[in-house]
Amino acid sequence: MNYLKKITGVVLAIALIIGFSASVQAKEWKGWNIHVAGYPNTIGTDKFAELVSQKSGGKMKIKMYHAGTLGSQPDAIEQVRMGGLEIANFSLGPMGPIVPEANVVSLPFIFKDPDHAFRVLEGKAGDMINEGMAKKGLVSLAWYDGGSRSFYNSKKPIKAPADVVGMKVRVMNNELYSGMIKSLGGNPSPMAFAEVYQSLKTGVVDGAENNWPSYESTGHYEVAPFYSLSQHLIIPETLCINAAVWKKLSAQEQKILKEAAQESALLQRKLWKERSTASQSKVMAAGVSFNMIPDKGPFQAAMKPVYDKFLADNPALKPLVKMIQNTP
Repeated sequence: MNYLKKITGVVLAIALIIGFSASVQAKEWKGWNIHVAGYPNTIGTDKFAELVSQKSGGKMKIKMYHAGTLGSQPDAIEQVRMGGLEIANFSLGPMGPIVPEANVVSLPFIFKDPDHAFRVLEGKAGDMINEGMAKKGLVSLAWYDGGSRSFYNSKKPIKAPADVVGMKVRVMNNELYSGMIKSLGGNPSPMAFAEVYQSLKTGVVDGAENNWPSYESTGHYEVAPFYSLSQHLIIPETLCINAAVWKKLSAQEQKILKEAAQESALLQRKLWKERSTASQSKVMAAGVSFNMIPDKGPFQAAMKPVYDKFLADNPALKPLVKMIQNTP
């Protein structure tokens, strides 16, 4: 009887192990995205989930939750870091306070243009940013396009730093962005994004800065009809996964996720360009005054105090900043 009990116990243990292994193999994860239906990032992350399921034969499944339904972006960053969520699409901007390497992309004019940003991110500098993210519990799978931010205001075209002098400009709540406006002689006004339209309309601020889709979709062009293509901030986004989850995956599973993420990124970037072009065309047709800034040199030179302070506070990041600046 004891022998039979032992055999039965071993059989049950093996069955439990097999059952547990099967449950591990059938991976089902939650994914977070702040954007609404139809947005390039939403389409891109849904495509990612679809590709992961296809490539894994249904063994890896991701349920995407859009429009920030699982929390704000700062909350979601913490949830992914701690493992409450497995997958997410984040802007590197809000990640900066947690990951110093990611904060480098928030330095004004560090990228020459959006194409330069992706050349940087897909090289050694991108690897260094990802290493910094991994130390904080996040692993980047691919880089999404977050657009380039330019100045717009209700007063006049901005062609040189002198045009910003005395101007009240809304910025996101980050000392780098406030420092940028101060270095140009303007008055930075950090405020919630939802307050910007009314503040522009009533003259609480003279201007703000953002990409074409945001400028158009918010109606800011109606109350700030001068748009100057400075592209002073190019803040990419990442499609990432919890680091602990990533480490437990097999090489084949990691390959599936990477390939699916890269394919989804190509789709997202294509859709972003199309959306940006459409938004620009719409506001131009509405009578917006648009101007290029062919020589960004004076603007970049004005950023020296911002860079000096950032590098004094983060001396270990000097090689990363130089690497980005030296990338052709």
